[in-house]
Amino acid sequence: MHDLEFDHIHPNEEQREQLSDAIWSADNVEFTTVGVDVGSSTSHLMFAKVHLQRLSEALSSRFVVVGREILWKSPILLTPYRPDYTIDADELKVFIDKAYKEAELERDDIDSGAVILTGEALKRTNARAIADLFAAESGKFVCASAGHNLEALMAAHGSGAVELSRKEHKTFLNIDVGGGTTKFALVHGGKLLDSAAIAVGGRLIAFDDDGSLIRIEGPAERMAKDAGIKLELGAKLSKGDRQKLVDVMITVLKEAISRKKPSKLLKDLTLTPALPAKTKIDAVTFSGGVSEFIFKRENTDHGDLGGDLAKQLTKALEKDEIGYPVYDPGQGIRATVVGASQFTVQVSGNTVHITEPDSLPVRNIPVIRLDISLDGDIKSKKVTEAISKAMTRFDIDEGETTIALAFRWEGEPSHPRMFALAQGIYDGLPKTIANKDQFIMVMEGDIGKSLGGILRKELDVEGDIISLDGIQLQEFDYIDIGELIQPTDVVPLIIKSLLFTSDEPDHDHHHGHSHDHDHSDGQDHGHTHD
Repeated sequence: MHDLEFDHIHPNEEQREQLSDAIWSADNVEFTTVGVDVGSSTSHLMFAKVHLQRLSEALSSRFVVVGREILWKSPILLTPYRPDYTIDADELKVFIDKAYKEAELERDDIDSGAVILTGEALKRTNARAIADLFAAESGKFVCASAGHNLEALMAAHGSGAVELSRKEHKTFLNIDVGGGTTKFALVHGGKLLDSAAIAVGGRLIAFDDDGSLIRIEGPAERMAKDAGIKLELGAKLSKGDRQKLVDVMITVLKEAISRKKPSKLLKDLTLTPALPAKTKIDAVTFSGGVSEFIFKRENTDHGDLGGDLAKQLTKALEKDEIGYPVYDPGQGIRATVVGASQFTVQVSGNTVHITEPDSLPVRNIPVIRLDISLDGDIKSKKVTEAISKAMTRFDIDEGETTIALAFRWEGEPSHPRMFALAQGIYDGLPKTIANKDQFIMVMEGDIGKSLGGILRKELDVEGDIISLDGIQLQEFDYIDIGELIQPTDVVPLIIKSLLFTSDEPDHDHHHGHSHDHDHSDGQDHGHTHD
């Protein structure tokens, strides 16, 4: 080999290492994420290091999570309110700055993150001020404002219930008992079937250190009326009255879980349509702040009814008044914040339809995935219904937000089939189309160009259409679409996913079993790492 005419080199140890690093980094990504959850009652923050690996055999170059290490978890902060019931964004900023300091991280060390606003935090006049705390990092952060349905869905994913339903092949009801609301999610086979919410929570009233009432929310007054007691700011609540109020809350919760004909009280406290009564439930899981007491991971009194609610729920479960076995899905109060955001990069195929290339780039567009099979005969009405269902699941009002519609195309790209799909999309987005707003379609299967063309030319859609194909998207993805790359006409796409744990918790059928969480290496063993 040495008599060849060109110079050659033997790589030394360092060069060999660089070469293997380059190969490794093409298929592996490690980055640091932050998840922030600002809720009605509590706020918390978590930093994690995530390791992604490329799935080479898939249709796309999608990365999947192969490892997660929790770097630092904040203490749970009671969401700070000012006297006028607005959230104190300045105090939140101090809390967040302190978290970075204690975790020994700088803003520049963070590659991506998710800020999730839920419950009261959304309604408060300064939800905008909270979002602005992260505005400087807006390219890095996914900011999800979660209404009741989306919060139920996130809690079910984050708690581990969705994953559990996939592994156990059972239908679970995840009950997320928070400070202001209780969210229900029916899950089966790794998918959400239905969700609902009621205004029952552990922090609808709050006490100061000497037991005087310092917070009374409307739903608490409604339940107090039913309990025959009076709540007054500055007054104390006798032990008996406290018990009466908690009993009413438990009755409402049991009634909602039973899915029988609702009482007047339950109707008044219902925030979404009720769960369907016909779906058979195999077992229940609990998440949210109150679940920490149920599973004996928490016993501190936070000046509210969280502990009392858990105690009564535990009694009801022991007496079999709820009627289902209980599993611990693994995550409680931190269920929603376990979703920090991850990046994957895909490049769209060359059959794209983009009516206004100047409108690119776009960032942080939520993905609405159509839960519908597009093989065989396509019914426009079914497509329209699937869009409406997906919008409800994500608490998105059609026409208010730019969305990316994701679906999987199968079968022949014949014109009648594609036209039926286009018509279904057209009927499913009436306000978007009437307002000439931009909308985005992202699909598996290569009909992006044709479908965009039908909507534009045959259905006269005037707004900007971005139709990309050869791309696989999931629920909870957000996408950034880069500028068109000439001369090839490909579009780079960054996918940010809210990322949920998929672990193997020890599922304990007898609730109340205490899990040992205090490990010195900063990970929650058996629970939160992937």
